[in-house]
Amino acid sequence: MFRPHRLVPKTVAAAAIAAHGLVAHAATTPFVVQDIRIEGLQRVEPGTVFAYLPIKQGDTFTDDKASEAISALYATGFFNDVNIATEGGVVVVQVQERPAIGTIDFAGIKEFDKDNLTKALRAVGLSQGRYYDKALVDKAEQELKRQYLTRGFYAAEVTTTVTPIDRNRVGLLFSVVEGPSAKIRQINFIGNKTYSSGTLFAEMQLSTPNWFSWYTKNDLYSKEKLTGDLENVRSYYLNHGYLEFNIDSTQVSISPDKKDMYLTIGIHEGEPYKVSGVHLAGNLLDREAELKKLIKIKPGDTFSAEKLQATTKAVVDKLGEYGYAFATVNALPQIDQQNHTVDLTLQVDPSRRVYVRRINVVGNTRTRDEVVRREMRQLESSWFDSNRLALSKDRINRLGYFTDVDVTTVPVEGTADQVDVNVKVAEKPTGAITLGAGFSSTDKVVLSAGVSQDNVFGSGTSLSLNVNTAKTYRTLALTQVDPYFTVDGIKRITDVYYRTYQPLYYSTDSSFRIITMGGDLKFGIPFSEVDTVYCGAGFEQDTLDIDSNTPQSYIDYVNQFGRVSNNVPLTVGWSRDARDSALVPSKGYFTQANAEYGTPVGGTQYYKADV
Repeated sequence: MFRPHRLVPKTVAAAAIAAHGLVAHAATTPFVVQDIRIEGLQRVEPGTVFAYLPIKQGDTFTDDKASEAISALYATGFFNDVNIATEGGVVVVQVQERPAIGTIDFAGIKEFDKDNLTKALRAVGLSQGRYYDKALVDKAEQELKRQYLTRGFYAAEVTTTVTPIDRNRVGLLFSVVEGPSAKIRQINFIGNKTYSSGTLFAEMQLSTPNWFSWYTKNDLYSKEKLTGDLENVRSYYLNHGYLEFNIDSTQVSISPDKKDMYLTIGIHEGEPYKVSGVHLAGNLLDREAELKKLIKIKPGDTFSAEKLQATTKAVVDKLGEYGYAFATVNALPQIDQQNHTVDLTLQVDPSRRVYVRRINVVGNTRTRDEVVRREMRQLESSWFDSNRLALSKDRINRLGYFTDVDVTTVPVEGTADQVDVNVKVAEKPTGAITLGAGFSSTDKVVLSAGVSQDNVFGSGTSLSLNVNTAKTYRTLALTQVDPYFTVDGIKRITDVYYRTYQPLYYSTDSSFRIITMGGDLKFGIPFSEVDTVYCGAGFEQDTLDIDSNTPQSYIDYVNQFGRVSNNVPLTVGWSRDARDSALVPSKGYFTQANAEYGTPVGGTQYYKADV
């Protein structure tokens, strides 16, 4: 006999029972479950249902067990409807699956990138492939509104359209009416006595509308920007000695039409503090005199959080040079509120000295490991040195092969004195193809083309070929640079070129032409981490093609010296590259000087220098 059970919770639909021609009974006689059958599944696997089902084959089936099973299956969130019936010793679980979310799309979005909004929805649990839940969709709407509020779009409206699609799925469309963004009409500081509001405004990104707001957008309210601005104001006061500075309140009000915003910031300045003393304490490793030289804030100075932070960083970096990778320095202030002074104690804890077990290079999908490793000044199986590690990062950045270089130190599990150094890089395209065209009254059309690769096959070697052609001149140049011609880091630069030149005032006559071909070989010898000295030699041959139409002065030159002249130049040079990056340097500089001497060996003698 087939016995259905309409049990709690009461969301079990009567229609589902009627569809099977079932009649509900008030109670069921307990029996041993011989088999369990699942009906109504579309996307959910039977194994998933059995995993959540508290009834197993061989269990005694009761009404309480049925209620427990229905509650457990509802709790999964997979089903809109659950019903349990019996047929002899067989338990029949009848389910109606919730539709899955097949697509998520947006309409009316201008302020945000759709990918960012998709990530925001994923953070609240809504994503493609999950089961549709009206409560979760409502939560997603509120999250989208919150995202717009952080950008000052207080009038933004979000509506959701749910469209059934194939395979028991639905498509979600979030339609947004962004409305106008609220602009900051006024920023007021309350409680500032020492510094004017204008001085404090200079520390903020947000501002009232000005001539450049159309470009900077700094008159558009953003909660994140306001938080950052308040920290900038706090830092300004702390760097000028105001240890008691505090932001008492921040009020953000909006006009009834939600177009204008007014910011009111209440602050407490307090009094400026002087430094009465600076002391080093803790384990100084018998280097107190050396560490004292690093203190940048002195007794009698106005307290500055920036100088204090620079001091603690300098001490930590110095200890790092001696292998103490996990050194800490804590500033312990003793404040004298009556005299407005502060006594600083720098508590030094060098922790343990460690050495580098292994250097791992990741992210170099194209560049060979050795190209990165040969720039490392921190070596494996040697004491950790923060200075060498920083230098290694700068040298890798100066290669110009990567958009980002991140160097981190990770303790080795199970040891107290070992660390691994992880060098994570992000490759950037290093090849380029250039095409150019121009026009002049004499040369008419001028064409140029070039192809270059700064990292050939990931080897670190660069190769370039350039071609220029015009009516009066043509050039072909090939350059190859091997930055590690030797294991000691000696660079080799090879140039080969060919060019023809027809003087402008004879361009209508093909009877006179200068052909130049040659090459040079230079070596760059590193003398320090930033200094390189160059030396090299070359060979160049000039040939003059003349005939009876050639001007007499050139004919006389050929008669005296011949059609072919050779040049054997010697070159020396020096360069200093102290940049922290070849791509986007933030500090350092690059400078160079070169000199060239045409030797008598080739018959042409000259001097040339440039800086």
